[in-house]
Amino acid sequence: MLKGKVAVITGGSRGIGRAICEKFAENGASIAFIYSGNQEKAEELKSKLLSAGVGAEAYKCNVASFQEVTDTFKQIVKDFGTVDILVNNAGITKDKLLLAMKEQDFGEVIDINLKGMFNTVKQVYPIFAKRKSGKIINISSISGIIGNQGQANYSASKAGVIGFTKSVAKELASRGVCCNAIAPGFIKTDMTAGFDETNPFVESIPQKRMGKPEEVAELALFLASSKSDYITGEVIRIDGGLAM
Repeated sequence: MLKGKVAVITGGSRGIGRAICEKFAENGASIAFIYSGNQEKAEELKSKLLSAGVGAEAYKCNVASFQEVTDTFKQIVKDFGTVDILVNNAGITKDKLLLAMKEQDFGEVIDINLKGMFNTVKQVYPIFAKRKSGKIINISSISGIIGNQGQANYSASKAGVIGFTKSVAKELASRGVCCNAIAPGFIKTDMTAGFDETNPFVESIPQKRMGKPEEVAELALFLASSKSDYITGEVIRIDGGLAM
């Protein structure tokens, strides 16, 4: 489905990002994934992707730094020749009620979750516009749609992702580039390690279960493929019905 394509995935070494890397590789894409810290996990994933018979490379980069992102994408284009798909998945949480939230807690989440997307899209924008093709997939959250207690910073960043996605989609639509957002609910990852099926939050999900990273990856695969060429500016929830 993605044979011959080059995909860049931020936050790719674990959780949803890792599932997307693996799913895209299974479908023929070469993978350039960006990670922030755990080199051992990154190297392990790189080996797994290479064993799938596709090109793969790991790049350590702080997506909040415009210069680091610029340098990293220059290296990616040098290594792979181009970029066809960008998945912005890198994100952090620093949850606290607003009364206890420090300015640094707010700023760091905005810088990585939202400004990081500006930094990466700036790199592929001219490539995609000139070629008149490309797919941008931004990972938002239902927290950006309905808000969440103790997540003023995270919810604001993910709501910003939605507005950013729609603006980029409008700018690039005439150039044949699609830009969409995925808004996951409670997905089983390190970020939700404290939750299980008996948690009251999970009980409030109509399907009564948490989602799997692989389910998000399947949706990302659809949006990255030619099957979604007439879909742009959309925010697709994958949340078991929680935000409906």
